[in-house]
Amino acid sequence: MSHPADPRSYLRPAALMPSLQADDSSDLFIRVAGRSDIAAAAAEIIVRTGTARDEALLLPAAEARERARYESEFACLLTQHEAPRQPLAGLSLDRPRIMGIVNVTPDSFSDGGTFASARAAIDHALRLEAEGADILDIGGESTRPGAEPVAIEEELRRVLPVVEGLAGRTKALISIDTRKAEVMRRALAAGAHIINDVAALTYEAACLEIAARSKAPVILMHAQGDPRTMQSAPRYDDCLLDVCDWLATRIAVCEAAGIDRARLVVDPGIGFGKTLTHNLELLAGLTLLHGLGVPLLLGASRKSFIGMLSGTKNAHERVPGSVAAALHGAAQGVQILRVHDVAETRQALTAWEAMQPGAPHPST
Repeated sequence: MSHPADPRSYLRPAALMPSLQADDSSDLFIRVAGRSDIAAAAAEIIVRTGTARDEALLLPAAEARERARYESEFACLLTQHEAPRQPLAGLSLDRPRIMGIVNVTPDSFSDGGTFASARAAIDHALRLEAEGADILDIGGESTRPGAEPVAIEEELRRVLPVVEGLAGRTKALISIDTRKAEVMRRALAAGAHIINDVAALTYEAACLEIAARSKAPVILMHAQGDPRTMQSAPRYDDCLLDVCDWLATRIAVCEAAGIDRARLVVDPGIGFGKTLTHNLELLAGLTLLHGLGVPLLLGASRKSFIGMLSGTKNAHERVPGSVAAALHGAAQGVQILRVHDVAETRQALTAWEAMQPGAPHPST
């Protein structure tokens, strides 16, 4: 990919800790994604010109904050890191939220065909809500590696009855997982609240207009290439920074089209045009993406990188690795966790949150 010649700066909060250990007004810590429960005692400062990192050093948070006082770019980054995230369609993002996956497809990588009928998908979605899902993500087109596009009419046939069947029956937010403008429009009219687009509103020209007119929140995911070819030979100069730059560009395009930044969420696109190394680089550097100033979604559930690490070929057997990835994301300040296994993830989050210093404990 091409890169601007002008230097660009990045800030990655590091040495994370529960904010109980930090005074809210202290310059010794950086508030991660505006959260009240996570603070960073240090920051990795990165400067890049072209493809190369010209500077990368780890500073105590106080020194990073001092640098921001005389470098406007770092000041802007710090402000975006620490600004509280706005609620998403009324859903507070002050703690990790769970998005349950509802694939209304015959060929998804993990559960293809299991919920292909509208009745089965609706029942599954309501079960996920009962297990603790805050958002239900309805998708009618598989975007697994090698997947072929689905005709608009077929995608509408799959998802609209599910959205209509859930509207008014669930307190969870309904998300439509699609890259097609007409599917977005029809699903929103049927009761969906959120657009979740793996193509970040690039697949069709009308997507930007539909999203802008709708006033709905939009999740912008990074992907390198089309699902049919994205895993052929993915390459990056610097995966973490390249993904960050691409998402920053998409945010700017959305804002220019009239989509307020407060309606945007970003997703680094684990497994979408990435090797195992790329995925691990993104997971290790998640806090850098909070510098985009919008909520962050992580979708790592049952993905192939877990199988590569564990030798587990069957996606259904990757639940422990999926829960581990979700907890890692939560610890990095990720606001939305997109998962297949809601009950397991909710239980893990509940236990993890209770183990944090200063967390209120239920009476026994």
